[in-house]
Amino acid sequence: MPDHATSTDPAVQAQLDRLTMLSPGKDVLGLGRIAALLDRLGNPHLHLPPVFHVSGTNGKGSTCAFLRGAIEAAGLTAHVYSSPHLVRFNERIRVAGRLIDDATLSALLSEVLDHAEGLEASFFEVTTAVAFCAFARTKADACIVEVGLGGRLDATNVLTKPVACGIASLGLDHEAFLLAPEDGVPNMRPLDRIAFEKAGIAKSGAPLVTQKYSASMASTVAAQASVQNAILQARGESWDATVYEGRLHYRDAAGKLNLPLPHMSGTHQADNAALAVAMLRHQTAIHIPEAALSAAMEWTRWPARMQTLAAGPLTELLPDGSQIWLDGGHNPDAGAAIAKTLENGASVHVIIGMLKNKDALGFLTPFAPKIASLTAVPIAGHEHHTPIELCDLSHTKLQITKTRAANDIVTALKHMPEQQAPANVLICGSLYLAGEVLRLNDQTPD
Repeated sequence: MPDHATSTDPAVQAQLDRLTMLSPGKDVLGLGRIAALLDRLGNPHLHLPPVFHVSGTNGKGSTCAFLRGAIEAAGLTAHVYSSPHLVRFNERIRVAGRLIDDATLSALLSEVLDHAEGLEASFFEVTTAVAFCAFARTKADACIVEVGLGGRLDATNVLTKPVACGIASLGLDHEAFLLAPEDGVPNMRPLDRIAFEKAGIAKSGAPLVTQKYSASMASTVAAQASVQNAILQARGESWDATVYEGRLHYRDAAGKLNLPLPHMSGTHQADNAALAVAMLRHQTAIHIPEAALSAAMEWTRWPARMQTLAAGPLTELLPDGSQIWLDGGHNPDAGAAIAKTLENGASVHVIIGMLKNKDALGFLTPFAPKIASLTAVPIAGHEHHTPIELCDLSHTKLQITKTRAANDIVTALKHMPEQQAPANVLICGSLYLAGEVLRLNDQTPD
């Protein structure tokens, strides 16, 4: 679907408008176009510092954030490519620790688009080429690359020699793209096909570091690793981690670590942090001391992942003592992670907006018992479940008695139930919605 990227910088906006006009306007998987484009640009992806490549259904963005936190805590610099952005397009490309500046971004977009003539490259493919050009031309100690969609046919999978690949949690999402029949791909159960696609980032001679999955999914991942001659480093076998007594206890063949728990909200963040630690411990290109791993647990932040909103225009709409959490998760596994985070706390007033192609019932079901009220809002500029649809579904399927529709986030917050008392509010369901919330609350990621 279109990215609807905008910029306050006129030069960047001119190139984004040009990109929108030239690209197909939809997600397109395959490596042919990106390979041709990069070849025209001198193959910058072959001239990057040590690359950490991360795929997964949920948690890959947080894993990349922990990787960056540890690398920077060790006094090193890292390029980071992630998607989507929340407020500013620049968030996708972090060059040696800093978001790409507007002047560099507009120049690179112009250059890449000039070379993309006739290729029908997608929005994401052009963005990927821009990132790789920026990274190849600026010195850094490491490069962290998050898969955009899937893995096997994702534009980032032109990377040939990563020092470590990681796969975060696996679940159903983007089914229309990742489950489509394809010549040469055997029929599989949906979750096994997801595992097949995500494990497609495996590379010969590189460690493929994985979480724990079901037996059939783990077997699928192992088969992909074997086909690619990758070195499988599976959790529960070559490494493991557990939480007890308020600490993250990690072990592998090199020894044990006793680390602080991540500062980021959500019990699932310990798993994402552990995956990042395992990726760093199973490569030899850069050295990350234990002290840096400990520091990363406390320093790492990643917006719209059970993020507590800071004081700002939106939080001021609620009574003193209220708390607003923001989460961009939008699939059943993300709903389960939210449920685990909320299980020992008070009920929450939910404000939700979801894209039309997302499973709203599957997302809401895990934490429905914790929902005191639900307000549904639209997602401007995108095909979405209508607020009335979300309210009807929540009332009839989940027996949530207090439901209502609102035209926007501000209206939803101004008319929260129990407006006179402090409230716990969760805004969730879409990264696009999360970006709008951060913009309205003057919390642009930096």
